[in-house]
Amino acid sequence: HERGLGIGIAIGGIGVGAAVTPPITAWIMVNYGWQTAFYLSSGLGLGLAVVWWLLAADRPTSHPWLTSSQGASAAAPVQKPQLPIPWNRVRRTSTVWWLMLSYGCLGYVAYVYMSWFYLYLVNERGFSVLRGGLFAAAPFLAILLSCPVGGWVTDRLASRYGITRGRRIVGMAGMGLAALSIAIGALVESPYLAIACLSLGAGWLYFTIGAYWSSISDLSPAHAGSLSGLMNMGANLGGAVSPTLTPWIAQQWGWPASLGLAAFMALLGGCMWLRINPEERLTDDSAE
Repeated sequence: HERGLGIGIAIGGIGVGAAVTPPITAWIMVNYGWQTAFYLSSGLGLGLAVVWWLLAADRPTSHPWLTSSQGASAAAPVQKPQLPIPWNRVRRTSTVWWLMLSYGCLGYVAYVYMSWFYLYLVNERGFSVLRGGLFAAAPFLAILLSCPVGGWVTDRLASRYGITRGRRIVGMAGMGLAALSIAIGALVESPYLAIACLSLGAGWLYFTIGAYWSSISDLSPAHAGSLSGLMNMGANLGGAVSPTLTPWIAQQWGWPASLGLAAFMALLGGCMWLRINPEERLTDDSAE
């Protein structure tokens, strides 16, 4: 099984866009105004939508770039009837809710980086607009590297020690190390050391992504989409609180307090992995 690796590669792609955005956006803002940055971003989104429409396929065998030799080796999936989602069992399955809560903690921390890291560098650490934009890419470069590595590690550990231990080790270790790195980055005096520690924290945070998404698929492959939606809602709830709460705490008690709360949320999310059991199957399906 390579669920973790596949998910890690896919979500690691976020790091590419997020890494190039701050320096490019800062340069555009300085030279052409902030409105231009918004126009270019919207145009890029529309362009990607067109690419997706033209190239995305429901099955590998129907992809327009598939060669005849590849088509011969790609086995057509066996179509199974779609069973209704067992919502009563979902409600009684504690692992679903622990995953949602833990991923909510991850979402809180992730949105600190997405919403405030650049301004933290400029307003708190004293970087210029352009240099702040350049260094704001560092956490997302760490994410680009850590996502696929974490996915690969959780797959290897799951194969060797079992699904639950393989996912849990990565989840707990990654979130714990993220908490430690963020806490150190919040307290050090050197702005460059702070960038290094906080970027490492982002990397460890996203090191766990493969474990989260693989676990939700392990629960019920046939209903992975619906369960993933529930888990991701937890991240969005955390992300809804974080952008507002973070600057308020910083204004009241300083940035070390804001980042300290982010570190605590990462640690809390890691501890929740003690209650997560991906082998607590919702259904008896064995689809991969």
